[in-house]
Amino acid sequence: MADIVISEFMDEMVISKVFADHDVLYDPTLVDRTHELHAALAEARAVIVRNRTQVRASLLEAAQKLRVVGRLGVGLDNIDVPACKARGIAVHPAKNANDQAVAEYVVSCALQLLRGAYAATNQLIAGQWPRMELIGRELAGTSMGLVGFGAIAQAVALRVQALGMNVLAFDPYLPKDHAAWKNVQSGSLEEILQKSDVISLHVPLTKETRHMIDAKALGMMRARAILINASRGGVVDENALAASLREGRLAGAALDVFEREPLDAETASVFTGLENLILTPHIAGVTEQSNIRVSEVTAQNVLKYLD
Repeated sequence: MADIVISEFMDEMVISKVFADHDVLYDPTLVDRTHELHAALAEARAVIVRNRTQVRASLLEAAQKLRVVGRLGVGLDNIDVPACKARGIAVHPAKNANDQAVAEYVVSCALQLLRGAYAATNQLIAGQWPRMELIGRELAGTSMGLVGFGAIAQAVALRVQALGMNVLAFDPYLPKDHAAWKNVQSGSLEEILQKSDVISLHVPLTKETRHMIDAKALGMMRARAILINASRGGVVDENALAASLREGRLAGAALDVFEREPLDAETASVFTGLENLILTPHIAGVTEQSNIRVSEVTAQNVLKYLD
């Protein structure tokens, strides 16, 4: 039986290099076969997951010898951290390993949605010339509002400031004397929503943050504002967002995360017909480079704990 079980995709070169002396079961499809995953964990001391594997009561019950959970990413809402702590099971997220990837995703979405011109290829191929309809806005001189101001949001701030944006942020947990606040305006959530041209969300999914961006919050946002969520599904009320986009109150939105993942056709139907929308399958933090970094950090965390 395997000593280390990996239930979601991970860089295979890192696995073979770091875990050369360990018995490893690597099967990125195990996340979709719960019973087989639980059976595979019977003798395992470590499990490595991304965001879809649910490390909760049933998995923990099946993994009686489990000592460490490696998280290929930073969010922990799919892991019952208190239950792990009660069992003496260490939980290690891959802190800072995908900050750059997510930050670049946010900046690219802001650029695309503000300009609003990059989905016209088929129109031009068809012989149309919608030049005046596609005059959009520049990033420079607009305001970026960051909801949550941890490491990833700080990476976003540095990049958009270099492009000429003003940055506002809401984070009640970051000390006011923290160096990150230099050149960044602190405000309440309401102030950030009311003053920002682009809002990017960077919060975990908790009881407090679930649907924090609901119809009321969306109504506080500036006309023609843009919303980007590359944090956690469930932070945004997707039905309320679709309604705001359909009614033209917002200029656009980008969603990389969803309340239900993988997103199915029925759930996604609420977005049908919306052209001012970017949807991606939870890949903001996953690039060729970041996958290697995240895999390396996670593998080393697990290896240090086991050895």
